Amino acid sequence: MKMNKNRIGIYPGTFDPITFGHLDIIKRSLSLVDQLIVGVANNINKTPMFTITDRKKMINQDIKLQFKKTNRIRIMQIKGLLTDFAKKNKANCIIRGLRAVSDFEYEFQMTGMNYQLEPVIETIFLMSSEKNSFISSNFVK
Repeated sequence: MKMNKNRIGIYPGTFDPITFGHLDIIKRSLSLVDQLIVGVANNINKTPMFTITDRKKMINQDIKLQFKKTNRIRIMQIKGLLTDFAKKNKANCIIRGLRAVSDFEYEFQMTGMNYQLEPVIETIFLMSSEKNSFISSNFVK
């Protein structure tokens, strides 16, 4: 990853709803980047319980409760390809959380595709902390 003065990372997901596991990845991501974009997306393989507007509001509320300083975090809707969104927002990296080995295969394939589309944007995998590894949005719903 090319180190710029302002390292911008994107943490994409559906966040339907946001969980303590997501918040843990956000917190840990802030030690790696100067600015973090929490990119809220629709996934054609999922039927969301909440609208994107509602998910963005919930994320904003939870971030305000969990973090003293929120000026380094932006919440944005992802439209189109993630790599295009990353380029448009001058992101250096995409941050992905992994809960289990089973998550890795899908994420590995996505990383390969993203690299083919935009090789200058690195993907960083963060393992869930042990206490959050069992949490998923589906279980929360």
